[in-house]
Parts: sequence; C-alpha cells; structure tokens
Amino acid sequence: MPGEQARPMVAIPAPSTAKAPAERFTGDVWVDGITGGTVPGTATLAAVRFSPGARTAWHAHENGQTLRVTEGVGIVQARGGQTVVMRPGETVETPPGVWHWHGALPDSFMSHLALSVEGGEVEWGDRVSEDAYRAAAPAPRS
Repeated sequence: MPGEQARPMVAIPAPSTAKAPAERFTGDVWVDGITGGTVPGTATLAAVRFSPGARTAWHAHENGQTLRVTEGVGIVQARGGQTVVMRPGETVETPPGVWHWHGALPDSFMSHLALSVEGGEVEWGDRVSEDAYRAAAPAPRS
C-alpha cells in the first residue's frame, strides 16, 4: 500500500543439487533447495527427485509438511497404515507431528516439491523395510 515500507525483494542463488543422505533415505534421491526459510515464520521449499523404489525413512515434522507431485507417481504412508498414492498435480498435507514416509513407486521415478514452515524440527526414525514398502505400494502397472 502507498506509504508502507516493504522489505526489498531478494534474488536467492540456486544451491547445487545434493544427494540425499543414505541414513535418511533408501535408494537414489536428489534434493534441490529452493528457499531456506531465512526469516522466522517463512517456509523451506525443495524439489526432491526419487528413483524408482526410493523413499524417505520414517519422519515427523513439528509443523507438518506439504508435498506437491510434479512428475511420476509416488506414495505417502502415515504410521498406522493410511496410504495415499500421489500423481502429478496432486498435493498431500501431513499434519504436524504425524510420523510418515514418502517416495516413488517401484516402477516410476517421482518428483515432488516439499514445503514446510521454517523453525519446526524434523525427527527422523528407522528406514522403511523392503517388506513394509512392498506392502504399502500398489501393484506395478502392467
């Protein structure tokens, strides 16, 4: 509005693509940070690419997490068994503190945008076993 002083716009340099840490991911996963939530109350946003069968370990975000699939087909499973298959253009919100994992189906690459509020801790748990992953993933397409 006229007369208000706004914070100036800032160009954020693109960081290099980073391989996701093996202790928190199964399979090949790459992360491109987009925003780092440099101001309290802002968000962190990353583009994450999963190879077929790749997935996160169990984890929970203190402030929740929102995923938006951009390519491929993926899956999110909450502790207790609720499973959501994600397709391009679909968004899945995981509430604060809900333990979950997410990744690509066995026969598909998957990319998503991962959005979370800065300042909320992420607690990491065990990796998802092959048996648990296969039980959650729908049958491969023929």
